[in-house]
Amino acid sequence: MNETIAANGAPWGAIDAESAARMAVQNRFLTGLDIARYTARILREDMDAYDRDPANYTQSLGTWHGFIAQQKMISIKKHFGSTKRRYLYLSGWMVAALRSEFGPLPDQSMHEKTSVPALIEELYTFLKQADARELGGLFRELDAAKEAGDAVNTHRLLKAIDEHETHVVPIIADIDAGFGNAEATYLLAKKMIEAGACALQIENQVSDEKQCGHQDGKVTVPHEDFLQKIRAIRYAFLELGVPDGIIVARTDSLGAGLTKQIAYSTEPGDIGDQYNNFLDCDEVDPASITNGQVFISRDGKLLAPKRLPSNLYQFRSGTGEDRCVLDCITALQNGADLLWIETEKPHVEQIAGMVDRVREVVPNAKLVYNNSPSFNWTLNFRQQVYDAWAEAGKDVSAFDRAKLMSVDYDGTELAAEADEKIRTFQADAAKRAGIFHHLITLPTYHTAALSTDNLAREYFGEQAMLGYVKNVQREEIRQGIACVKHQNMAGSDIGDDHKEYFAGEAALKAGGEDNTMNQFAAA
Repeated sequence: MNETIAANGAPWGAIDAESAARMAVQNRFLTGLDIARYTARILREDMDAYDRDPANYTQSLGTWHGFIAQQKMISIKKHFGSTKRRYLYLSGWMVAALRSEFGPLPDQSMHEKTSVPALIEELYTFLKQADARELGGLFRELDAAKEAGDAVNTHRLLKAIDEHETHVVPIIADIDAGFGNAEATYLLAKKMIEAGACALQIENQVSDEKQCGHQDGKVTVPHEDFLQKIRAIRYAFLELGVPDGIIVARTDSLGAGLTKQIAYSTEPGDIGDQYNNFLDCDEVDPASITNGQVFISRDGKLLAPKRLPSNLYQFRSGTGEDRCVLDCITALQNGADLLWIETEKPHVEQIAGMVDRVREVVPNAKLVYNNSPSFNWTLNFRQQVYDAWAEAGKDVSAFDRAKLMSVDYDGTELAAEADEKIRTFQADAAKRAGIFHHLITLPTYHTAALSTDNLAREYFGEQAMLGYVKNVQREEIRQGIACVKHQNMAGSDIGDDHKEYFAGEAALKAGGEDNTMNQFAAA
């Protein structure tokens, strides 16, 4: 070995071991699969913790850009000291609306499916950069402490570096209805897992008829079609060496009144027969059979399912909850880990009613729940309080139930009680309705729109530059928002460290005395 080095020079002679070690610490995850394995274990541990105590529910916010995800996790660490039980959610809705080359699209699986794994990779790139930035700051503080001979601070900083908590957290990623058949689902799932996703959410809608869960016109598939895609995802996790990977099975049956096909059935009571039993059918008079009719047999009778001009079949009205329960049970019995029931309103008892029935068969069934911006939370909860008051015989004559959103009611006891129910909704639903994970699908879409509207109103109006300084920069400084030092956030200091490693005293660094970011040194 020594002879080889002598013959070929000293390949490591120009490398500082501590600098190389620091770079390795700043990039602890070398591949997306490293991330998927690491975060899957976190999610499994959190699921076990929830089973022991439902107060241990988890939360996430939907993000559509790496920077948004990064700032969210930096904020969580700043305010709460830990990222524990706090995840990211990747919304197919936001990919369609914000990340497609076609421009803004509705949530109908029309966007490029490769944009989903690309966004997962982007999210983790930004989270890993947040690690590198934070550790880089600790390294600079450590160097200063050593140079000052401050043994106590040196020890503290070494401990902080050794115990550094990464910004990398689990992502629950939306694969929509799989973007095709089971094989297409498997191929896309592999790409998403390779990018770092440890949890994939798939829904039981028809892939090429997919609609947003909060819009009309949803069409579901027979159970066996959906279960094939669940199996495909599990095989993808296993093939890539992520056995702890999580599958979230979403049912849209509560709001879906249509199916594209009649399920295959071989005997009464099998899963196909149960699905078909929900179809809206008329008993057939053989004398009145018309051209193109389709028939099924049930209990010795010949029935004609109601078939629409779209070639879709209609379910019987009022069967949504029963279909949801069956969807959930079959999904859990065939490889899913978590459930997602898409509802039309945030009502704890409605959700709990279905979960109770599922838990009669699968006792540890748990939900991921969409705390959706499509719900009018203020109106919904004020109406829930109004209805409870009315049922209890309390006087509600001062309120118009249909207009409870009005600002005129903001200072009332009813509004205060509704707000308290909104505040405790996640904890209440975790305890009563089996909700392990609460997410908001599109929050950063709405916050971006709101903050941009406020800035545009002020900056282009009479406030002009003060509209930015007072409402943005001054607040960033006073609230300790990291990106007020935007050069640092973009990686300028990391780059300076590397320049010093690579060039030594010859390094031309950006962080000198003339860097205007120094004006924020006290921020």
